[in-house]
Amino acid sequence: MISFSDFYFSERRLRFATRTLNIGGLLLGGNNPIRIQSMTNTDTNDTAATVAQCEKLARAGCELIRITAQGEREARNLAEIKKSLHAKGIYVPLIADIHFQPKAAEIAAAIVEKVRINPGNYTDRRSRPGQSFADKEYALELEYIAEKVSPLLSICREHGTAIRIGSNHGSLSHRIIDRYGDTPAGMVESALEFARICKAESFENLVISMKSSNVRVMIQATRLLVDRMIAEAMDYPIHLGVTEAGDGEDGIIKSAVGIGSLLQDGIGDTIRVSLTGDPLKEIPVAREIAALFNEIPAESIPDFSSFTINMPSSNTWPHPYNPAKRISIASGQLGGNNPVQVLGGNIEIPEILNEDNSSAAQLDKDWQNKSIVLSGTTRQMRLQLLGKGETDSNSPVVIQNGYTSTDPLKLQVKAAIEAGGILVDGIGDALYLTAPNLPEGTDCRTAFAILQATRSRITRTEFISCPSCGRTQFDIEDSLEKVKKATNHLVGLKIAVMGCIVNGPGEMADADYGYVGAGMGKITLYKGQEVIRRAVPEADAIDALVDLIRESGDWKETTPGR
Repeated sequence: MISFSDFYFSERRLRFATRTLNIGGLLLGGNNPIRIQSMTNTDTNDTAATVAQCEKLARAGCELIRITAQGEREARNLAEIKKSLHAKGIYVPLIADIHFQPKAAEIAAAIVEKVRINPGNYTDRRSRPGQSFADKEYALELEYIAEKVSPLLSICREHGTAIRIGSNHGSLSHRIIDRYGDTPAGMVESALEFARICKAESFENLVISMKSSNVRVMIQATRLLVDRMIAEAMDYPIHLGVTEAGDGEDGIIKSAVGIGSLLQDGIGDTIRVSLTGDPLKEIPVAREIAALFNEIPAESIPDFSSFTINMPSSNTWPHPYNPAKRISIASGQLGGNNPVQVLGGNIEIPEILNEDNSSAAQLDKDWQNKSIVLSGTTRQMRLQLLGKGETDSNSPVVIQNGYTSTDPLKLQVKAAIEAGGILVDGIGDALYLTAPNLPEGTDCRTAFAILQATRSRITRTEFISCPSCGRTQFDIEDSLEKVKKATNHLVGLKIAVMGCIVNGPGEMADADYGYVGAGMGKITLYKGQEVIRRAVPEADAIDALVDLIRESGDWKETTPGR
């Protein structure tokens, strides 16, 4: 039986063979190119503003555009938006983003080409925190969900509308959490329950996604999804994205690690890079990621008999669905209990760098003889390590790649995909990037950002922030900058800045503190998943957040990167 391991360990990059969907004339899945999408952040009821942003996105290369439809009024206005776009000669497929209202989904499904629903909050909302479900009760809940979903499937079938089943870490139903926990396995089961209902009703015009702001969770869940889909003879296209990735360099690198690692595994048919602020900023990054894989397409072959699968000889290789850090023996400053180091300078005797590109120490002269040095793509490094008898060696691993680009974006994307993919697998004791054609320190800063994104080494505050959408009622870019300015020295803390309560509490599940929009000019503050203060005036909210962190004992004066 084919499994995800066949993709993971094959010498050549294979592509999970999904079915081809026709979404408003755009072919998605199969051997078609990886499709790029984004989401508007305008008020859906503001037709002119939404049409203008859609036009800009389409002309920038966005192939599918998602628009929030949080209520029936917004869903109906999608018809005016679509009509106006067609009048301008723009026929990009539209996706309605649905959260809590099945009726809004049913209205939108007759208008747009695709509807996105989240199983955790679309119909599966009757359970309570802490409620337990016996098998009979669990089955009755599934019957109820099937009954609620059936009208949407009928409308989608009539109009040729596709559905994306979007499972989000942090917004799973209480029923799923009771049985599976807030885990990748729970995310997968949440999506597959809906997929099975659709399949039973002969509706298979589906796309599936596993989204999380935690790159490791997103990758693990998607790999597990593919394994389960193969076992259940499902071949639905897969959407990739790191939700609430943040902004700037950190958001770019976080997205590239999550999306690119899976594309290297042969998984993914459409992608969205979620960056806080203007969605136009997402398109160049998404195009850069997709180009690396569209230019050299993977082989989409269901029969693996002609391929060499280099399965490890023992069970010490990190598990693809839940990789732990590879254990290595300390050799000087590398391996063992040392942090994952960033190296730079002379290749003969590199320096160990601080995040500000200053030197912390020099490596031993014979460091190369005491280490395993890997280079190339994640797949190449994976096979190099297997070829060196990884299962019998505990030498430190140094990931060493050089880049000649003069474009910082190209460095950020390519290095994040190549080095990030192997680091997510728990492999790597040092990261050594060189970029001689970029300003001094660019390679060092990029390396530390990759370690942060993969959670291999934490040297910064992690900011989880949504890209904003039509539900956002405050300037999220400005708010994020203010939160960063006040808290960017709190190394190791995870702080979420979210546009609204729809995604906020769920998708910031991994955060220590939350700063969430709660209506015009009002902010709700969270500690973990607990609401601490509601309706704080926006003018006072930053000070209130700082006070909350101080009162909780998490305010520490530290020097990032040292």
